Amino acid sequence: MTILDKPVRLGLGAALLSCCAVSALAQDYTITVWSGGTGDDSNYRYDAIGMAAEILEREAEIRGEELNITVESQAWSGWDDFKQAFTLAAEAGNAPDILVSGHEDIGPWSEAGLIVPIEDYTFFDVWPLSSIYPNLIDVASYNGQIWGVPQDAEARVMYWSIPALEAIGWSAEEIESLPARVESGEFTLYDMLDAVKQMQDEGVIEAGMGFGPRVSNGPDYWQFYQSFGGEMADPETGKLVVDTEALTGMYQFFTDAAEMGVVSDTHLGTEWDSWHQNAASGNYGVWHGGTWHYAQWTNQFGLEDFFGTVQYTLIPAGDENGRANSITHPLVYLLTSAASEDEAMIAAELIAIASEPRINALHAVKSAHLGISEAETLVPIYADDRWLSAASERLAPHTNAIPNNSDFGTYWTAMFDGLEASWTGVTSVEDAVSEVEANVTQALGDDVIVR
Repeated sequence: MTILDKPVRLGLGAALLSCCAVSALAQDYTITVWSGGTGDDSNYRYDAIGMAAEILEREAEIRGEELNITVESQAWSGWDDFKQAFTLAAEAGNAPDILVSGHEDIGPWSEAGLIVPIEDYTFFDVWPLSSIYPNLIDVASYNGQIWGVPQDAEARVMYWSIPALEAIGWSAEEIESLPARVESGEFTLYDMLDAVKQMQDEGVIEAGMGFGPRVSNGPDYWQFYQSFGGEMADPETGKLVVDTEALTGMYQFFTDAAEMGVVSDTHLGTEWDSWHQNAASGNYGVWHGGTWHYAQWTNQFGLEDFFGTVQYTLIPAGDENGRANSITHPLVYLLTSAASEDEAMIAAELIAIASEPRINALHAVKSAHLGISEAETLVPIYADDRWLSAASERLAPHTNAIPNNSDFGTYWTAMFDGLEASWTGVTSVEDAVSEVEANVTQALGDDVIVR
């Protein structure tokens, strides 16, 4: 922190108290926080706001003021119910003050007037917000404004069963060098299919269990589009890009995997707990998931020796046109338009405090998410965590994010519908790609580029 940072921060705190101050009367606020995609390991997404409220109250007390902040929180494990609840609450005029949601919601919710730019209520050139990784601030921005504060970060990973690789004859050196071979493009997705097919053929892994992809729609599947050279948005115009060659490669890969028998054509829709148990028990030869799944597998599903039994890499390239990659999907703190000006100022300051390295590190370590700043990686509880340190070094530098374009949901839905149709054999790969192109261009017209 520079010498100038502290008075600016305290100046904001004083402004919060004086914006509607009445002599020496206490100021009472109730701040509501709603968080989506939040399970037992992710309670600090809202608990951090409560911790921040206590700090802000103590700062006020030292200044001789009385500030009382009540934080009311509600969490949803699923996304659909959470977003429906927020939409209905906004229509009824009783939306919360703070939302914790995926960054891709910034585009549609800002255009609908449901959220306000958080940069209007806090300082991004002052610690701790000034220390957040710039690429994460970019992810929280849209149309030239900063709408949210990154609450966490992560990477999405290809996991490999070390015992299964050893059982088909891989040496320790081959297993150790796998991350580098994947990163360079030497080892591809089709090399992976060959390896898991061998695992099944030799009875190391049960039939249909060689490859365990994600069981539902999610940002993860865009990684495979990028593995075949796909680009989600044009960097110059910001328009969405439908790369038909990359879609073809992606759909063909999953179709081939099903035809080889290393994954079932009914895999999508598998219960998440069943998938987690299979991953943690080493029943899959290879599977892909998030860095945060480490906490679930080791805390809830009985995985005792992660580093001795699991290798981890980027998602491999699919062909010479693609690249090894990983997508990060930061959740962000957002201010809703339902908050009054006073409440928005209080809420923004709580978000800033909750973003301080030591507080955010509690969420990162408990939930196995990655930190939002370099300073956070130096917090002892974070630095001492082997998984977070390893993932931050090996995976985080290679991540990118889905675009905040408000039309991306249309494209996303079409992409996954095409993937599911071709994977399950309802349509051919060629027809699935044609359907995506037709649906997206019909819906978005000149706002999409087809390649």
